[in-house]
Formats: sequence, C-alpha cells, structure tokens
Amino acid sequence: MRIGLLGLGRIGSLHAETLAAAPAVESLVVTDPVPAAAAAVAARHGAEIAPSPEALFAAGVDGVVIAAATDAHPRLILEAVKAGLPVFCEKPVARTIEESVEVLRAVQDSGVPVQIGYNRRFDEGFAAARAAVRSGELGLLHTVRSTTLDPEPPPPAYVAVSGGIFRDCSVHDFDIVRWVTGREVAEVYAAGGNRGADYIAAAGDADTTAAVLTLDDGTLVLISNSRHNPRGYDVRMELHGTKDSIAVGLEDRLPLRSVEPDTAFPAGPPHHFFLDRFRAAYRAELAAFTEVVAGRSPSPCTVADAVEAGWIAEACTLSLRDHRPVRMEEVRTA
Repeated sequence: MRIGLLGLGRIGSLHAETLAAAPAVESLVVTDPVPAAAAAVAARHGAEIAPSPEALFAAGVDGVVIAAATDAHPRLILEAVKAGLPVFCEKPVARTIEESVEVLRAVQDSGVPVQIGYNRRFDEGFAAARAAVRSGELGLLHTVRSTTLDPEPPPPAYVAVSGGIFRDCSVHDFDIVRWVTGREVAEVYAAGGNRGADYIAAAGDADTTAAVLTLDDGTLVLISNSRHNPRGYDVRMELHGTKDSIAVGLEDRLPLRSVEPDTAFPAGPPHHFFLDRFRAAYRAELAAFTEVVAGRSPSPCTVADAVEAGWIAEACTLSLRDHRPVRMEEVRTA
C-alpha cells in the first residue's frame, strides 16, 4: 500500500521510520511545512515529497497518517475523510472538546475509518491486563490505579497551549482505563496543586494532580499525574479484584527506587522518556493501521473513543476548579 504522512516532527519522524520498514507499505509520501524536514526524511527513508497536504491527498495514497500540529488536526482529518482516505491521527482530535465533537459528527457516518493515536492500547502489558479483566480471572474488579509521571515539566510555550494537565497528560490514563476495564466513567473528583515550575501555575494549570473516577459498575479508579518525576517516565496500572491483583509496568525499568533491605528490584536503568517506554507500542499501532487501510480491521481507537476520554478531562478540569464531584452528564453534550 501507499501511505501519506503529514508532519515530520519528533513523532512524525518516528512514524516515518516505522512506515518505511513496514512490510505492508510499498511507498511513503511525506509533507511538512519545513521543507528541510521533509527532505531529511525523504533522504533517510526513500520517501516521496509532496509540497502540501492537498498534493499529498492527490498523490494516489491509500491512507494517511497525521502527525502535524494539533491545530491542523480537524482540517486534515476532514479533508482526508472527504477524499475517502482512511486516517490515523495523533491525539488530540482537536484543540478543544467542542471542535472534537464537530469532527466526530462529521466523520461518524462517513464510512471512512479514523484511528486516533492512543498508543497504550498497543502496549503488551496493557493488552494483557485487558485480557485478564475480560477473562474474569481477577474476579469482580473493585480498584484500579493508573499513574503517569513525567520526568520533567514541558516548556512554557507548550504549557500555554496544552489545555491543562487533564487534557494533555491524564487523558492517556482516562483512555486506557476505559479500554482495559470496558466500563464508562460515571463521576469524577479531582484535586491538584503546584510543586514547582512557576510558569505552570502562572498559566492557570496544575503540575501535580489526583482524580478519583467512579465507573458505571461502582469500580473505583485512582489517577495520579505529575510533571515532576526526575527518576524517569513512570507509567503504571494496578488492577485489584476479588480473585487476583495484577500490575502493568512493574518491571526492571520502573523508575522507582526501593528502600527495602536486600531488594534489588527494579534492577535496570529506568525509562526516561515516553518514546523509550512506548516505542514498541507506537510501531504496533501503525501496524494495526495498515490493517485498517487494507479493510481487514475496524479502527481500534475511534474518534468517539477519543472524545469520551476528552469528556473525562473536561469533568476533571471542572471538578478541580469547583472543588466538587462532577457527574459525566453534567459536561457531556454529545
């Protein structure tokens, strides 16, 4: 198949490497607002260069991967769908939940598959956790803990346009909780504060947060996020049921130091970056997308899935602001 790639920054460059090596991809067409970036990727991977997104859509591609700036996501998704091209787009769907809902309404009856890039769904540990829940081997699930701790805060320019920690960071936890448990969130209660990086507070955002999500079957979910974890990039999940308890991310590269005597775990160098932790998952999600393009699989993470994670972020943002529990129906409009 012939795949088009729009956007060649950090993630786009990784996607170019993955697609160029994918057995299903015979040719790759790339475009980027910075001509030097497109030239470098083309030289490295033997890709063709399109001068614009419109030229790329008309270049005979079978599907497109969007790794462009967030503000461009809605327009590029809709243009690709209008052209009948299956789409993979990095999260978020759009800058705001209102724009995301507009995209959902525009594509949901189009018959053109759109996959949103929530890569944790393609991590082997999270997939095993989902299988354990589905099989019933944990018994009745009663508690879930999901953690995302960044090694350092993002730069001020990024924070200013991120939409806040719940929309930018925690949303990964919200999506993977829905996917692993197969349940929907009924209510949230969020708290947060600032433990450093004054520019985050100045932007009206928190750098450290906790949220309690009550699922529609009564399961309690505890979400912990922070921009300050100098030991490394820490992504974990615990699931506790009436028959068994399991953990994702409990391995030798866990960025946590035990102070128990005679304990060598975790023994390996800690994960320092999200690409370090999830490189294999990024590759697996694009392999899944080639199956979508081939017509052999439906989208494994739809625009509707992404919008639902976005509504949870909106509820947590409101809860933090008002210091109160928020029911999901209070924020959801579609």
